[in-house]
Amino acid sequence: MFKKILIANRGEIAVRIIRACKEMDISTVAIVSEADRDSLHAYIADEVVCVGGNRPADSYLNVQNIMAAAYNKGVDAIHPGFGFLSENPEFAEICERSGIKFIGPSAQSIRLLGDKSEAKRTMKENGVPTIPGSDGEVESIEAAKSLAGEIGFPLLIKASAGGGGRGMRVSEDMDSLERAYKEASDEAQAYFGNGGVYMEKLLTDTKHIEFQILADEMGNVVHLFERDCSMQRRKQKVIEETPCVVLSDDTRQKMGEAAVRAAKSCGYANAGTVEFLLDGDGNFYFMEMNTRIQVEHPITEMVTGIDIVKKQIEIAAGGRLDMTQSDVQMRGHSIECRINAEDPDKGFRPTFGRVHQLFIPGGNGVRFDTQLYQDYELPSYYDSMVGKLIVLGQTREDAIAKMKAALSEMIIDGIKTNVLFQYDLISSEEFASGSYTTDTIERLMQEKKRRSE
Repeated sequence: MFKKILIANRGEIAVRIIRACKEMDISTVAIVSEADRDSLHAYIADEVVCVGGNRPADSYLNVQNIMAAAYNKGVDAIHPGFGFLSENPEFAEICERSGIKFIGPSAQSIRLLGDKSEAKRTMKENGVPTIPGSDGEVESIEAAKSLAGEIGFPLLIKASAGGGGRGMRVSEDMDSLERAYKEASDEAQAYFGNGGVYMEKLLTDTKHIEFQILADEMGNVVHLFERDCSMQRRKQKVIEETPCVVLSDDTRQKMGEAAVRAAKSCGYANAGTVEFLLDGDGNFYFMEMNTRIQVEHPITEMVTGIDIVKKQIEIAAGGRLDMTQSDVQMRGHSIECRINAEDPDKGFRPTFGRVHQLFIPGGNGVRFDTQLYQDYELPSYYDSMVGKLIVLGQTREDAIAKMKAALSEMIIDGIKTNVLFQYDLISSEEFASGSYTTDTIERLMQEKKRRSE
């Protein structure tokens, strides 16, 4: 087992990883930017190294400074968390060459799965259902027009190297195709340094279902069942729950088997997530595979009792999975609300500043993963998510009631948050029915706007 791990991240995920390391009796090194010197992860780590300025490019994406910190502190491994360098194959490769274990999959797996068009081709070859579309990158607008005639509209044009809704455009007809293609390619080049795009049929009124997998370096793979991540705003997840209320046992089994097959097809090792779209007829299609820990991993931990971060560390240290698929069982129902420092009344504009008062709800089956503490000065340079409120109930109805109670108790004074927005979503008929889709939040917001006019 590792003696010392550097956490190449910040915020609540850095806190989460440090806590897992403490339970495993592993020393930790936190990296911080100048703006994060007073962050919670800096206070609770065993050692702290400032790796650069406030901007991510100067600190949390500064590979040279991070590796220098790792060498100087004599760490055995680096945990990248999510975001920043977590899905950067070059960083994983540098770690491998340096004799420092990257706690995640191999650079080869990250590179393959990070290229969305290549990943789709690989899945198709291994019998994993894929959305009708191009077999790889669409090299020109002429090729796009030719392919569009075969696939049919509406179409989704997506960045090959992208994610998070960037480099993505919808084309409703042939007249809009050229503009959508150019905008997606230009945005992909600007955000990812790669203007390559691929095309697929746009499926509407779909569920976004993902399966958590764990795979060791000996080829053993299990899935930890699904998460319903369909409550989204502008392609960004807002609420997640497990299990998915509309998923039949038969479809759940087929999706789980497909997720395991997807992991095995590329020799995957460590934790990963296979994401699918589920249509109204129960058909599912591979969307992408995320080669890191997910923001929403706690709800899977709540219903399975499996600590995914600890498993990541054990697998990276060469450990064999101590479970088979039949050992993994779901108990109860879990929901997560992402708490963001943003103002819903002003277009969800990010906010920052000092947290004057903080009250974190508690009780049986309530968990809040956060970097906040009272009098903390929230910096303005990073993602707006400041915490994740998670509940576990015996039933879905119990979990919803518990989440509403927890949201109503939460106090974060000094900065604007989306707590009340989350309460409205959890209280909506659409969420209660469980049949919401990736378009539901946008529809609810449009209806609210019409009523106020």
